[in-house]
Amino acid sequence: MRAAQVKEFGGPEVLVPVDLPDPVPGPGEVVIEVAYTDTIFVETQLRSGWGREFFPAEPPYVPGGGVSGVVGALGPDVPAEWLGRRVTSFVTGSYAERAVAAVSSLTPVPDALDLLTAAALVHDGVTATGLLELTTVTETDRVLILGASGGMGTLLVQLAHARGARVVGVARGEAKVALVRKLGADEVVDATLADWPSRARHALGGDGAADVVLDGVGGELGAAAFTLTADGGRFSAHGAPSGGFAALDPDEAGRRGITLFGIGDVQFGPADLSRLTAGALAEAAAGRLRPVVGEVFALEKAAEAHAAIEGRQSAGKVLLRR
Repeated sequence: MRAAQVKEFGGPEVLVPVDLPDPVPGPGEVVIEVAYTDTIFVETQLRSGWGREFFPAEPPYVPGGGVSGVVGALGPDVPAEWLGRRVTSFVTGSYAERAVAAVSSLTPVPDALDLLTAAALVHDGVTATGLLELTTVTETDRVLILGASGGMGTLLVQLAHARGARVVGVARGEAKVALVRKLGADEVVDATLADWPSRARHALGGDGAADVVLDGVGGELGAAAFTLTADGGRFSAHGAPSGGFAALDPDEAGRRGITLFGIGDVQFGPADLSRLTAGALAEAAAGRLRPVVGEVFALEKAAEAHAAIEGRQSAGKVLLRR
């Protein structure tokens, strides 16, 4: 089968097409004929050698963890009813034409949902839905969302808006600001402006503080957003595309009664993964959640996909197709 493999740590060019043996399912496993592969920013960081203390990986390896596709082969003891079903799953090494998955990790894709949309929800639908639960967003909250034009940010905007919260998005550039506003944000602030924190305070209204901050960016932007968090509020630092998670002072958070959430809080167990995935797919099938897909690259062009992700050329998701 064809796959894309990281041959060594480095830039996008180290991600190259290769031929690998077809996977063979073991007991309780299936082979998925991959239709679309999800990509997330952290995969570009891991490819560069960053974050090995969080996500150990050694070249050569096939990156990626989420797919949509059709079950093409069954291992021993797997019920025959799974053969030919459209599914999503978390797998190891999803930048490939085929992937092995435990049958317990499969989530059926609703008939009303296409496989491209399903792939766009494998990671971000789960994390976004889980974050809204963790931070208990309600209609009384003011929610500040960093990275609001990204794959997960666009979902967070929709989900927080659906809960009735006042949503203020932070995005870069006029086109992305317009997209976030279209998705339901009450106000959107351009992060390229030097005075964006003061603009965010004005947009939040009242005392200019956010009850909930959802930081999918990290770095200086995340640190600045922490100062906008209301006393007694909730702050989630779950992303680091800026190169590192936001540097937060836990003592200050404690003094101000701010509850902190980190990347570990969105590493969900199997039961929650199944529940959150099914929920996100059902919401999308019903038309209540719309993932934004910016670009779709052929599997052989995985290096170009990584370059596009790192260059922040597209709003929303970047996917690979078989």
